[in-house]
Order: sequence, then structure tokens, then C-alpha cells
Amino acid sequence: MPIFLAVYTMKREDLARFRAMPKAEQDAVDAKGLPLWSAWEEKNAAHLRKLGGMVGKTTRATKNGVGPGVNDFCGYVIVEAETAEAAAALFVDHPHVTVFPGDGVDVMPFLTGPDGIKSSA
Repeated sequence: MPIFLAVYTMKREDLARFRAMPKAEQDAVDAKGLPLWSAWEEKNAAHLRKLGGMVGKTTRATKNGVGPGVNDFCGYVIVEAETAEAAAALFVDHPHVTVFPGDGVDVMPFLTGPDGIKSSA
């Protein structure tokens, strides 16, 4: 079965708005969202090949050197599904977009690798 990289995205202005909220409000979002995230993982365990994680600020390397980078990526997970559409459908009700200030989840097929990830096919 095909394996996909699913990248959680969040617009910088949405993250800034979330971080500007009082800590109690942020904690309330976490208290609601984190159990739902765990429930999503349990519900979709058969499709999850590697849970990945959340990521911080980007450092970019180019032919001109190393410096700060900018993108909307904030985390990833590796999933297995019949098609890209089926993989993406796993995230329609994900708390990243329904509770947290996430923008979406981009799903891309692996054309090579990933090393260490075994398909159930």
C-alpha cells in the first residue's frame, strides 16, 4: 500500500493569534484538543506508519549559506492508504484543523523511501 508524508500546516498569523491568547485560554484549547488528537491516533492506528511530531522554527540551507527560513510546516506524520485522497480524508476531522489553529494537512506520496518505514503490503 502507498505511503504518504502528511505535513501539518499553520499560518504564522494564526499561531501569533493563538500565542497572544491568555494562557488559561491556550490551556483550555490544549485540554480539549490533546485528548481528541489521541483519539484520532487510536481511530487511525492501522494507517499510521510513523507518528512523527511537531517542529519549530526553520533554518534554511541554500547555495548562498544558512539562515532563517519561512514556511507553514509545524509537524508531520507518515501514513499508509490506498490513494492520496484516502490519506488526506483521514485528516478531515483532525483536531489540528478543528480545535487547534491549524491551517490544513498537506499529503504527499513518497516516490522513494522512506527508510525504516515498512508497508503492510
